Amino acid sequence: MEKNIVLIGFMGTGKTAVGTRLAQRMGREFVDTDKEIERITGMTIRDIFYKSGETRFRSEEALVVKRLADRTKLVIATGGGAVINQENLELLKKNGVLVCLEAEPEDILRRVSKKRNTRPLLKKNVNVNDIRQMLQEREEYYRQADIHVETSGLEPDEIVKRILQKLNEGKHGPLKG
Repeated sequence: MEKNIVLIGFMGTGKTAVGTRLAQRMGREFVDTDKEIERITGMTIRDIFYKSGETRFRSEEALVVKRLADRTKLVIATGGGAVINQENLELLKKNGVLVCLEAEPEDILRRVSKKRNTRPLLKKNVNVNDIRQMLQEREEYYRQADIHVETSGLEPDEIVKRILQKLNEGKHGPLKG
């Protein structure tokens, strides 16, 4: 049985782009929790937030995390806030190696500004200080990852290479288990 590789981190750090490539390199299935929620509900994340609120979204997210945590050999990209639910974090850690992708607040702002309409937690006039505050609020959760990789200034393939190097170092515990 092989542990999942679970990408966590703030929005705009590259979880989906990196996760897709990482899964290809490792010969694993890739699952994006946000895309899975959209598939199951038949609604976009944005629509869930605006029609039903964040509580409904977090409930759907918890159900998806619970289902994925029981599977093996996956590369999972979580939504940026998935791990602020301690139960989600524990479920993902039970059968996975958590890799936190990090980026400078300025890079995050630049990246998410391109996709602001699909990011319901971002207000229209978000600035670097807003992102710093959100990062600080989530730091205790992100800190629990087994591996941390800085993504600022790097292309997805370079990030994948760094993740694979750290996984091969084995400081996080065995992938088999």
